[in-house]
Amino acid sequence: MPVDTSKRGRDVSSAVETSLPTAPPALVTEPVSASRRALLVGGLVAAGGAAVAASRAQSQATPDPMAGHAMPGGAVDPYSAHDSGVAHGNMTMVGQVDHARNGFDPTAMLTDWETGRTEVLPDGRTLRTFEVDAIDMEIEIAPGVFFPAWTFNGRVPGPALRAKEGERLRIIFRNLGSHPHSMHFHGIHSARMDGVQGAGLIDPGEEFVYEFDARPFGCHLYHCHALPLKRHMHKGMYGLFVVDPDPARHPEFAAVAASRVLGSPENAEWQELAMVMNGFDTNFDGENEVYAVNTVGQAYMNAPIRIDKSRPVRIYLMNATEFDPINSFHLHGNFFDYYDTGSQLTPTLRTVDVIMQCQAQRGILEFSFADHEDGLYMFHAHQAEFTELGWMGFFDVREAGA
Repeated sequence: MPVDTSKRGRDVSSAVETSLPTAPPALVTEPVSASRRALLVGGLVAAGGAAVAASRAQSQATPDPMAGHAMPGGAVDPYSAHDSGVAHGNMTMVGQVDHARNGFDPTAMLTDWETGRTEVLPDGRTLRTFEVDAIDMEIEIAPGVFFPAWTFNGRVPGPALRAKEGERLRIIFRNLGSHPHSMHFHGIHSARMDGVQGAGLIDPGEEFVYEFDARPFGCHLYHCHALPLKRHMHKGMYGLFVVDPDPARHPEFAAVAASRVLGSPENAEWQELAMVMNGFDTNFDGENEVYAVNTVGQAYMNAPIRIDKSRPVRIYLMNATEFDPINSFHLHGNFFDYYDTGSQLTPTLRTVDVIMQCQAQRGILEFSFADHEDGLYMFHAHQAEFTELGWMGFFDVREAGA
């Protein structure tokens, strides 16, 4: 009897990796209808950029896919290879994304905090000014896979804006795109500064200035609030908005607060990373075909994130994924403390290895590899489909200077 795959399939691995069921060929009388994601992966193979099917082919073509560094007694440590993302299951993409063409690099994005320019107001407070432009541009989200994005400052996600609690913020927003856009900040501000119709939503060629105080402290976000909202979100109009706590306002946790103030001696002890989970619907049918953290599928498999094991790690994590109810973050071989929204100085969850976030949910993860062996430690979404479609990476943990 024919195989029924007409239901909306979510299992890409079965669609790609399994040719047909084990029934005799004579019983298969009709073509099998492939899921849209299977078709996409097939198209990516043809274009030289498939995540799953190509990585499987690579695995079959590699005599020893788990080859790593030699260990005492002749054993092989597959996780010690610092130069290859294929050391773990060969789940890597074929080809390379042209980051120079994109105008942004996922590795640089991890630590690229936009702090604007500052001046002192008559009342002694700091005025921090940012300039943000809405720009239409095509970006490469996987090798050979291009997406017509709407961006803030020519990148997806937009610039990671960072300020300090209590500062006065001024954001000069210019719409250089082809559609109405705005900036809606998740923070505390007046209705006039909300980034909705009549309050900061502007047409192409126009400019608007948002002003408000930086509060509360934490890991927040901004995004376009023009309608249809899902289209503007999905096409890339979002970014991190981090407000560092003022230690003077939190004397009972002054040391913890100081460690979050960018540029402070206490903060220099940490390795801080900005990560935005996102997805891309490449055929505009309302479902994503590519998933990533910081836009480029499997960017951190191809270029693992270097971690100095002597210094703790802090991740500012936000979920901007459209069309899927939740996204998640899972860390291999370790656990972390989690601060939901980052607006508190004590963890909301302690010693966990998976957290879930709905769209616009965000938080801070803190962990350490101080007592770990050197090696490649994987992190990914714990929706298996997301990992196979791009949301997967490695931390390359080493001694300082190694």
